Amino acid sequence: MTKLKKGGLLLLLAIAILIAVLLTRTASFTPSEQYQQFSARNVQVDANQVANHLSEAIRFKTVSHDDWRQREDDQYEGFLAWIAATYPEVQSQLTLERVNDFTLLYRWKGKQSNEPAVLMSAHYDVVPVNPGTESLWEHAPYAGEIADGYIWGRGSLDDKSAVIALLEATTLLIKQGYEPQGDVYLAFTHDEEIGSVYGSQAVTELFKGRDIKLAWTLDEGSFVLDGMVPGVSRKIASVNIAEKGYLTLEFVAHGQGGHSSMPPQDTAVSILAEAIVKLKNAPVPGGLEGLSEQLYTEMAKYMPYSKRLLFANSWLFKPLIEKEMGKIPSGNAMLRTTTAPTMLEGSVKANVLPITAKAKVNFRIHPRDNVESVIAYVKGVINDDRIDINVVREFEASNVSDKNANGFNKIAAAAREVHGDDVIVTPGLTIAATDSRYYSEITNSYRFNPMSITSQDLAGFHGTNERISIDNMVKAVEFYARLMSSEQPK
Repeated sequence: MTKLKKGGLLLLLAIAILIAVLLTRTASFTPSEQYQQFSARNVQVDANQVANHLSEAIRFKTVSHDDWRQREDDQYEGFLAWIAATYPEVQSQLTLERVNDFTLLYRWKGKQSNEPAVLMSAHYDVVPVNPGTESLWEHAPYAGEIADGYIWGRGSLDDKSAVIALLEATTLLIKQGYEPQGDVYLAFTHDEEIGSVYGSQAVTELFKGRDIKLAWTLDEGSFVLDGMVPGVSRKIASVNIAEKGYLTLEFVAHGQGGHSSMPPQDTAVSILAEAIVKLKNAPVPGGLEGLSEQLYTEMAKYMPYSKRLLFANSWLFKPLIEKEMGKIPSGNAMLRTTTAPTMLEGSVKANVLPITAKAKVNFRIHPRDNVESVIAYVKGVINDDRIDINVVREFEASNVSDKNANGFNKIAAAAREVHGDDVIVTPGLTIAATDSRYYSEITNSYRFNPMSITSQDLAGFHGTNERISIDNMVKAVEFYARLMSSEQPK
């Protein structure tokens, strides 16, 4: 046999072995579909009552402004008085403590208070409606109208719906005579939309100071995703186990001022523009590794065969996967720390060269990175002593919670029991900031809203025509009731 033929046979053999390895790994790349089940209470939810209560809650303009002096305290006080009047069972059976005036912290004493407690949290403050967009709303943003099977208005998705669902669930369990095994805390915070300093951070410090041990916490985060993951037809309950950090940097470029008719070769504006382009062309390194790999590996097991083959053999196809995911904003956000120029400031007049030009760039920090490493990377990319870089605001990515812990399993069980056995439950990563970044300092913190959403609902978050279906509210109440009363595995 000639060397050429022998080499060709060896190549064919290598290819055959490679194909066999790829197919074998893909064949075993399937989900276990084994979930724990827990004994829990069922409740009968009055859909009209829940819808009406959320409608009434939306009418209180509990708006968080960047300048806290714009806050309408009477709206906050009115909302808290409304809770007390609407949910008398909660007021009488749970102990209430007001934290920094407007955050409510309820304690539902358990039969065995020596056990680690559980905290369920939601925020009732909302973002403002963008001025000039009021006419774009099908229903007035603070009217709380009920129409076409939905409750409409600011806070219906983010996050008064969770506040109302938690209160409704607690009331129904109290009426059944249910007593939790361990203590259950309910936190309703008032400043999540502007940083949570006086809400969840204060609650966390309170728990630390009193040495209150928490088994786990649940707050807002992701949802039951319907048709939102390409290639997966089943609904996905993404229970997020971490969230990204936050960094805003101000870039100040220095140049020669003067009249625009005789510009120098480089102006403050062109220096600044060049720096922004450099950042765009050199994003913070990332990739399918660590937490990102865990999350996508779980979801990929439910994808069509061609995609499963790629993820099952990521040792070979990882560069291709990363390239394709990086083209999609949501996929890119999961892979790395993102870079987003958001604000620009230059001259006060069109024909005047500014001495300085400023930009603000926002980074959402992946758990693999930290503030210090991102700043160092940015300085290296720009590498221009004509530009000052100042930190405007920063906080690190959260701790990563245990996806195998009891809290995650209980949340997964309740989600499947309420939304159907065919719901896929996976761990996820929250790309925005929530109250849980503080809670995660002291325990496993999970981020999940028990409502089902489609891509059409996304525009409502901080946008126009925010709404939630009545059916979703019913399911949310059922979910929280089951979760609060989840006890021993079946």
